[in-house]
Amino acid sequence: MANGKGPDDAPKMEMKRNIGLLSGIGLIVGTMIGSGIFISPKGVLEGCGSVGLSLIIWTMCGVLATMGALVYAELGTAVPRSGGEHAYLMYTYKGEKSRIGKLPAFLFDWTGLFIIRPTMVAVISLAMGTYIVKPFYTGCDPPTSVIKLVTALGMLLITFCNCYSVRLATIIQNTMTVLKLIAIAIITVGGLYKLAAGNTEYISEGFEGTSQNPSTVIFAFYNGLWAFDGWNSLNFVTEELENPSRNLPIAIMVGIPVTTLCYVLANIGYFSVMSKEEIILSHAVAVTWGDRVLGVMSWCIPMFVAMSTFGSVNGSLFSSGRLCYVAGRDSHFPKMLSFIHHKRLTPIPAMLFTLTISILLLIPGDISTLIDCFSFASWLVYGVTSLSLIVLRFTEKDLHRPYKVPIIVPVIVFLASCYLVLAPILQNPGMQFLYAIIFIGSGVFIFVPFVYMRIHFRFMDRLTELCQKVLLLLPTTQEQATK
Repeated sequence: MANGKGPDDAPKMEMKRNIGLLSGIGLIVGTMIGSGIFISPKGVLEGCGSVGLSLIIWTMCGVLATMGALVYAELGTAVPRSGGEHAYLMYTYKGEKSRIGKLPAFLFDWTGLFIIRPTMVAVISLAMGTYIVKPFYTGCDPPTSVIKLVTALGMLLITFCNCYSVRLATIIQNTMTVLKLIAIAIITVGGLYKLAAGNTEYISEGFEGTSQNPSTVIFAFYNGLWAFDGWNSLNFVTEELENPSRNLPIAIMVGIPVTTLCYVLANIGYFSVMSKEEIILSHAVAVTWGDRVLGVMSWCIPMFVAMSTFGSVNGSLFSSGRLCYVAGRDSHFPKMLSFIHHKRLTPIPAMLFTLTISILLLIPGDISTLIDCFSFASWLVYGVTSLSLIVLRFTEKDLHRPYKVPIIVPVIVFLASCYLVLAPILQNPGMQFLYAIIFIGSGVFIFVPFVYMRIHFRFMDRLTELCQKVLLLLPTTQEQATK
């Protein structure tokens, strides 16, 4: 027995429903709004070529993210389990009844835990480290080694908070969400003031210079969608959400439109004082905007950006740890990852695993290839999950659905996902997409021996027992306690 207890005296452990509606909205908004809108919205502008089309692309990205989230709202209320796509793929393809049915969910876990989630955490954390270090290196760029060291320390601090208390993690998330909304409000109000004062030179350009190249517009769309990613964060913690059948759809329908509005208003604020060329050349648009508008108070913008990224890393780690937790609970990964602290009820092994993979991704000097792999893998997953909803509409017509989205919505999301996966491969084929496909496919060679055939190494029992003693862990189900 991994924990040295008999089946009768092994307590049943589970995480509590500590996330209310406002905290759910805060998790969505706080995870989505990270560094992108403050540092470099130039990717969208470069692809569009004009102010008007840029604002339209931001809005369209918000609409697509909202539609995807509504698909997840139906799945999350019909299958109210943590783990997001993992739970929905397990249910759709009967992974709990058939070992071969576990394959789609396992391939998602394999991709999500090694590419999608840790890449998101690493990229946002790197932005956080950059903005924390930058004020100490006036007039020059800070050393990369210093940025990465501070980044790793920041990730360790956030992980500690998440391991210490779910309540502390949600307080941090809610606080940082409020602060980043204040930052966007400052940019919006300052921009509207400038427009009212007659600074309409740049925004009045409208559609002048709009790109006629479809491939560059697609590039702009990709950059916008990267800024919106994280809209499915709440689906990873459904079992910790109070009244999920009510609060999950409400949090989604409030959080994502609010984020879309913030992004559009922030861009209007930038265009009130900066030309297209200046925005494209700027490495930190919000900082340049602050220098021109806020004067002696311009120091507050870098501070707000650092806190915004801190909150976004916190939300990403929080939700990523839950994916790792359910992957262990369903025996896709070592069972130890589903153990929780006996008093704090936090998934410490899952959080430490997520932290480790994320820090390892900081070692390469350039992670742009990882971002490409992230976008490719993410939209592949979103498409497969949307298809799952369509499948369930036909295979389980009587399934209780507290929230039901019009069938056209998952169809649109599925078609958009297919396009976003295939378009970059067809228009600009690169090795990073081949690497992503090979990595996803390699999961089959892990699935067959360890999940389908259930090969088990005895040393894992000893390692599990050691971790339980050191970290004071207990299994989350009676079944695990007897194994």
